[in-house]
Amino acid sequence: MCILTFIKPGANPDLDALRGGAVANPHGHGYAIITGDTITVGRDMDPDAVIAEFAAVRAQFPDGPALFHSRLATHGLPAVENCHPFAVGGDARTVLAHNGILPPEVHPGPKDPRSDTRIAAEELLPRQPFGSLDSWDGRERLERWLGTDKMVLLTVDPAYRYRAYIFNERQGHWDQGSWYSNNSYLQAMWASDGDWGFCEHCGVFDEDPLGPHCAFCGYCADCSAIYPRCECPELEGQERYADLFDLEPA
Repeated sequence: MCILTFIKPGANPDLDALRGGAVANPHGHGYAIITGDTITVGRDMDPDAVIAEFAAVRAQFPDGPALFHSRLATHGLPAVENCHPFAVGGDARTVLAHNGILPPEVHPGPKDPRSDTRIAAEELLPRQPFGSLDSWDGRERLERWLGTDKMVLLTVDPAYRYRAYIFNERQGHWDQGSWYSNNSYLQAMWASDGDWGFCEHCGVFDEDPLGPHCAFCGYCADCSAIYPRCECPELEGQERYADLFDLEPA
């Protein structure tokens, strides 16, 4: 899933929303803020540490565009090296963060520990395969390639016309000066303290859990198997899950 947040210049970030997004997407966190002629970037596996650092830097530089990202790992190891954002082509003047799963051409090979977004930033986008992102055609090609995914790019490179870009902006939503790529931060904020209701396998929030089973993927929190392979004696809700997928109860 992941969640990507863009904070426009002059806007105060909602730190509770960032914490909610970090709970829902726990596999690494990172931020970028345009701080004058440079971009300050921070990454950490500890959400509290990186949110505190982000808040401190943002307080010093409230007038630059900023982004914050919390990751739910799909491709690549859950490690600091795969935390967004990534420098485009190794140039620290331009960074990007992404929400979604990119097309297969940037998926890592069997022995490649990188994420799909990291590969895109390091290898694909520096070649400018979509043309200039300042052109309507270039933007449209990139957004078509992204599909329903979203991407934010921050830059201080004078080769770009603007300092911040949101691609597939319509797929997310704005709230008080911040743009969010999805609602996962709200789900975590709504959940009760100490019982977040997130499936540890697929990451989906389930406000009406089927006993130990996730209603979305069938994962069993007791035995770590996916229904109908679960062999636990108590299979609460298995019929309801089976109905969703036309399965015969075990």
